[in-house]
Amino acid sequence: MSKNILLTNDDGVYSTGIHAAWKSVSDLGDVIVSAPMTQQSGVGRSISIFEPLRITETTVNGIEVNAVAGTPTDSVILGIFAIMKKMPDLILSGFNIGENISTDTITTSGTIGAALEGASYGIPAIAASIQVMEEGDKFADNREFKHDYDVAIKVVKEIAKKVLKYGLPEKVDLLNINIPHHVEKEPEIEITHLARKFFRTDVEERHDPRGRPYYWIAGELLMDEEEGTDVHAIMHNGNVSVTPISLDATSQVDFSEIERLL
Repeated sequence: MSKNILLTNDDGVYSTGIHAAWKSVSDLGDVIVSAPMTQQSGVGRSISIFEPLRITETTVNGIEVNAVAGTPTDSVILGIFAIMKKMPDLILSGFNIGENISTDTITTSGTIGAALEGASYGIPAIAASIQVMEEGDKFADNREFKHDYDVAIKVVKEIAKKVLKYGLPEKVDLLNINIPHHVEKEPEIEITHLARKFFRTDVEERHDPRGRPYYWIAGELLMDEEEGTDVHAIMHNGNVSVTPISLDATSQVDFSEIERLL
């Protein structure tokens, strides 16, 4: 029986990344694309509950897509309950243009948020992102973004094929895959844990023509973290990072330590 795969992203249906992601799973089953109509980076697992949502069926680069006027999470919900009307065997979110590494991105990335939404229904989920060398590329017109996706397609295809066959291990809801911008044809893959930080957050104060202040949330990247983290794998070693993620964010702590605080 053919497998059913739901493909989404947060960069929008016109991104070159989602077209590459389609190539990675197109021969593994029946692929339905349900993704935001426009750029939705940084919205996390945001959901639209105060306004109606519309779906536009169109064709992008020869691929039939469902463009959702909403967030990545909206796209997954509509993809499952309004378009497919059944649970898919796999959800793939990506390829995001820009790495999604560390705890800084796990709760803010729309790419990961979409995958987690699918995972919440028990669907094996994969989020896939590629590193960019210029931060501005994350927010530019990604319809024109040029990248050699060949290695990324191969890596995700092989992982997706095995996830479809074997499922994910117990207590793993999502595999967060990040591929370096410059990657070997036969890349080394590291199984990693999330680094604590990837951004050194800063706030820039500026002034409008009337002298009133306004602010940009900014900051610089932390180029290295401890060995074994996703940041170290990507930024220091130049290796593919695969981080297993669980929806259960409960701290693994002796509850008696919490009782002392109560």
